[in-house]
Amino acid sequence: MANIKDYSSIVGQAVIDELFLLADKLKGKVIQNVNSTAVGGGVAEILSRMINLLRQLGVDARWDVIKGDEKFFNITKKMHNALHGVDVEVSLKELMYFQEVNRQNAKEMDLCGDILFIHDPQPIALVEQKETLGKKWVWRCHIDFTTPKEEVMAFLKLYIEKYDSAVFSAPAFARKLSIPQVLISPSIDPLSDKNRELPQEVINSVLDRFGIDRTRPIVTQISRFDYLKDPIGVIEVYKRVKKHIDCQLVLAGGGATDDPEGAKVLEDVKNAAADDPDIHVLLLPPASDIEINALQRASSVILQKSLKEGFGLTVAEGLWKAKPVIASAVGGIPLQIAHKYSGILTHSIDGTVHYLKQLLYEPGYAQRLALNGKEHIKNNFLITRHIRDYLLLFLSLYHEDDIVGLNEMGL
Repeated sequence: MANIKDYSSIVGQAVIDELFLLADKLKGKVIQNVNSTAVGGGVAEILSRMINLLRQLGVDARWDVIKGDEKFFNITKKMHNALHGVDVEVSLKELMYFQEVNRQNAKEMDLCGDILFIHDPQPIALVEQKETLGKKWVWRCHIDFTTPKEEVMAFLKLYIEKYDSAVFSAPAFARKLSIPQVLISPSIDPLSDKNRELPQEVINSVLDRFGIDRTRPIVTQISRFDYLKDPIGVIEVYKRVKKHIDCQLVLAGGGATDDPEGAKVLEDVKNAAADDPDIHVLLLPPASDIEINALQRASSVILQKSLKEGFGLTVAEGLWKAKPVIASAVGGIPLQIAHKYSGILTHSIDGTVHYLKQLLYEPGYAQRLALNGKEHIKNNFLITRHIRDYLLLFLSLYHEDDIVGLNEMGL
C-alpha cells in the first residue's frame, strides 16, 4: 500500500499538509463505511484504497459489507436498473424482502461509527437505526440518477430523507430532497497497481499472454460485463471501423458479487464476438489491476460506451495514462471530458465510429487530447482531492451551517 506522503510528488506537499490538518480535527470520531461488496466495481475499489490512506492521516476509518442472498441481490440489481431508467418493475413483495434483509443486517452489524457512511441503495435502509442509535448518517450515491423510475425513487426517498445529507457524483443526479445535498466526484489512485507507471516489458508480457498483437492498433473498453456498459454496442463500433482500419478490440473486466446479471452479459458478448480472432473478450479475476493497467497503457484508443454511468472511473484511468478516450456523454462522464479538448464525447454508435476512425487516422490529434486529459484528471480527480472533500463533509456534520458553504463551493 502507498504511503500518504508519497503523493506529494504528484499533487504537492501543501495538499498533503492540508489533509493532515483536516484529519486532525476528526480525532476521536469513528467513520464507518458500509456497502454491498468488498470486491468488484468502483465503490469497493475506492474504499480499498481510501480506508488505508485515511488511517495514515489519523482518521479512525472502518469498512463493513452487508450480507445478502441471491434473492436479495437480484432485487437490488432490479432496483439499480430501475434507477438508471430501465423499464423493470420491483414488486411490493420484493421491496419488503429488501427491507427485511437490511433489518437483519442491522441486528447483526456493530454500527459503531460516529459517522455512518452508507454507500448506494443496497444498505440504505440501515438508517432505520438512526432514531435508536443517534449519530451522524450520510448516504453516498455512486449511480446515475438522471432519469430514475419514480416508483423505486419514491421508495428510496423515504430512507434518503432520514439521512443528515446525501452525496452525489454529478450535478445532474441531484434530486428534490428535504436534506442537504453535496457534490463529490469519485477519483482514481495514481499510485495503485491499476494506475502507476509500468515497465514496457510488463506491458508486453500481458499482451503476449492474452494473444494481442502489439503491431496493430488496440481499441479497449474496461468495464464490468453489464448491459448498461453496452459491450454489444462496442462490438458493433469495432466491426464498422474494422472495415476501414485493421484494428483489434479488447473487452476486459470482471464481475461483482452484488451483480447477478454478469454471467448472462458475458455470454451475450462472446456470442456477438463470434469467432473473430481480433476481438479479445477477457473475464479478469479480482486483483487483475496490473493486467488492466497494462491493457490501458497498450491501447491506441480507450472507449467507455456506457448507456448510463454514475461516473465511469475507467475514463479517468485512461486519461491519467495519457490515452485518448471516447466516451458516452452520460452521467458523470462529461465532468471528466471537455469534448474535443481532453477527449471525445459521443451520443450514438455512428458518432463513436466517426471519432474512433478519426483518432486512429490522426495519432497526433489523439495525443494532444490525451495530454490535455491527463492534466484535467491530475487537477480534479485524484484520490487526494476526494479525501479532502470527504474530510470537509465529515467536519460539516458537526458544524451544520457549513454544509451550505460546501454546496456553494461545489462540494
